[in-house]
Amino acid sequence: MKFFWKMPQGLTPHYRSEIEKHRKALSAGNLPRAWQHLERAHILGQPWAVEHSEVHWLMLRFGFTIKSWKEIRGQILRLVFGGVKSFVGKVPTGNTGGADVPPLQSMEIPEDLQEMLNPFSPSVKS
Repeated sequence: MKFFWKMPQGLTPHYRSEIEKHRKALSAGNLPRAWQHLERAHILGQPWAVEHSEVHWLMLRFGFTIKSWKEIRGQILRLVFGGVKSFVGKVPTGNTGGADVPPLQSMEIPEDLQEMLNPFSPSVKS
């Protein structure tokens, strides 16, 4: 069995860019844009346990920021189980990670993110 712990270095700058864009939008008070960047970071990081867990931690913090108990509860569950699923390579591709989406539902990956993932992803094929 192969384990998926940490994201490949070639994909990391794209992931980090989405996290930074999230932080900038959050600081500017643009909550919809901040959330969009978290969803994009989730799609990029989902196959790897470390990044997947980091995004869910940021989503949990976002849930507290917007005072959404649904998001808070959903992210706590995803923090407990999401990283484990990534670690063993069993994640639904393209899932955006929010509590408004079933945790096991695969979703279409935006074309620009798919292009970034193609050379690296253990679970995403074009």
